[in-house]
Amino acid sequence: MNMNTAKGISILGILAMTAVLIYGFTAGDFGKDGAALLQNPWGIVSMVDLYTGFILFSAWIVYREKSIVSAIVWVILMMVLGFFAGSLYAFLALNASKGDWKKFWMGHRADG
Repeated sequence: MNMNTAKGISILGILAMTAVLIYGFTAGDFGKDGAALLQNPWGIVSMVDLYTGFILFSAWIVYREKSIVSAIVWVILMMVLGFFAGSLYAFLALNASKGDWKKFWMGHRADG
């Protein structure tokens, strides 16, 4: 995959998540809908699956970030906004890497 394709995918993620977050917050009832989700066995499976992905993605963020404060902020955003934050983080990391996949994956650790 080339860097432009990855950027395109991350932009699609940002746009899709923006749309569904707006929809969820305007048309849904977070408390009522969340409670219904957690009463359903597949809802629980979905939440565990989702947060396992959040944690794994967050581990990558913590690994590649130089600043612990920045890493903590991104992890909090990931846990609250999900892959809206993940897509935004990936897009920013892709831009900062300037075409260098090693820099994208390893962040500040790629230099040393």
